[in-house]
Amino acid sequence: MNKREKVLTLLDDGQTPGYIPAAFFLHFPPDCHRGQAAIDKHLSYFHHTGMDFVKIQYEFSFPHRPEIASPDDWGKMPSYGREFFQGQLDVVAGLVKAINGEALVIQTLYSSFMEAGHTTSRQMITEQIKTAPEKVKRGMEIITDSILWFVRECIKLGVDGFYASTQGGESHRFEDPALFAECVKPYDLAVMDEINSTCPFNILHVCDYHGGYDDLTPFFDYPGHIVNCPLKVGSRTMTAREATRLFGRPYMGGLDRHGTIVTGSRDEIEAAVQGVLQDAPERFILGADCTLPGDADWDNLKIAIAAAHAYR
Repeated sequence: MNKREKVLTLLDDGQTPGYIPAAFFLHFPPDCHRGQAAIDKHLSYFHHTGMDFVKIQYEFSFPHRPEIASPDDWGKMPSYGREFFQGQLDVVAGLVKAINGEALVIQTLYSSFMEAGHTTSRQMITEQIKTAPEKVKRGMEIITDSILWFVRECIKLGVDGFYASTQGGESHRFEDPALFAECVKPYDLAVMDEINSTCPFNILHVCDYHGGYDDLTPFFDYPGHIVNCPLKVGSRTMTAREATRLFGRPYMGGLDRHGTIVTGSRDEIEAAVQGVLQDAPERFILGADCTLPGDADWDNLKIAIAAAHAYR
């Protein structure tokens, strides 16, 4: 089997995975965000590390819009289409063609809440949801329509799925959980339901890049074939087995993005991988809890991935 077929066995209860796949993600320098340079960098990274699928980094975040300064201004939110997304779509097309079905190709996807934060700021969108949720929802609807346009174009180009990143449920964000349920989750689900109905391999990423969580239960019913989320929840730490059971799907992760995978020696990295895999569920992808620092040594990732592949 090629890498694509091997990873898809994780989703088939009738097959026993023959090995443990692994993948780590990081952002590339700005001169590798667009065009052939971006395609070449993704391919170089994929082949050097030996990882098991291609995750396309998303470098076309929505631009800051200073004219959206108050909740009343969300009606001014523009829709984005081909003119805005074409650069990212060119990278998608180039990588799908280059990989040629040998491995899964998935596109990173930021949530509507995250793109609203790029449009204004994380602090501003949070406060506006608290004070005027109905007005903010108009902007969230427009943003979601733009994201869905991009999703559908990626699917036409042949991606196998998406790495769907969500924020908004962090413990510091909303004192009233109803605000997340009303102003964030429906827009997440609109996009995730779309990709799950069409694509064979989607990863739900509950992102703790800007803060941790006291409760992950609001995400249990999110679609996605694989879950990648923090294991530290409030004052306790889950196991990968527990995350698999709670979310009802295979878990991806196990290593701290700032820990041994970045700072360790070969022996330390291999020992860390062994420690994770000894307690991992059968259907599991070795990875990190989120994106690694951009200056992480690719050789460290190659060591960790090789250790996962050799485990059984």
